[in-house]
Amino acid sequence: MQTTNNTERQIIEAARKIFVKKGLSGARMQDIADEAGINKAMLHYYYRSKDKLFEIIFNEALEQLLTRINQVFSGDMPFQEKVAAAVDNYISTLSTNPYLPLFIINEINQNPNRLLERFRHSPMFPNVQKFIMHIQEEMENGRIRKMDPMQLLLNTLSMCIFPFAARPIIQGLFQKTDEDFSRLMEERKQSVTEFILMSLRP
Repeated sequence: MQTTNNTERQIIEAARKIFVKKGLSGARMQDIADEAGINKAMLHYYYRSKDKLFEIIFNEALEQLLTRINQVFSGDMPFQEKVAAAVDNYISTLSTNPYLPLFIINEINQNPNRLLERFRHSPMFPNVQKFIMHIQEEMENGRIRKMDPMQLLLNTLSMCIFPFAARPIIQGLFQKTDEDFSRLMEERKQSVTEFILMSLRP
């Protein structure tokens, strides 16, 4: 049983590397088998399709993201630290799992109800209401300017997610290598946090 579990994890880690490099459409089962150091027949024995593998990897990454964000939203840290932590966690998770935004967009276009159910049934779905209450408390105490909390959430999500969704265009237009893009996203954590907090000054 332990050998089986090790082989499955080996395949999943290999698939993750291939999906990061080539995306869902560009990845082939042979690529995954080669990366895992096994033959294609063994790969098919464990996982019959790359879509099934991708779903497993996607669910793991999504759960990781939701868990991290939930810890931030539910935590008792000061508001400015909470914003910085949320931005850091979004960008860090997307940097590690760059296929997430495009897969989510594809799910929204093809099967939005299935994606909604994934979020609804996640035990670690972020406590958005608690974060909204924190925003409203900051507004009432005059520490940040008044605005619709939903707009703040949407602004934060958009600024974190868009560069990853548009990565091929950004790298092509500005002639950025993968290493350049990684550095840019690391710098973006501070840039987005500062932009959001400056926009909230009373």
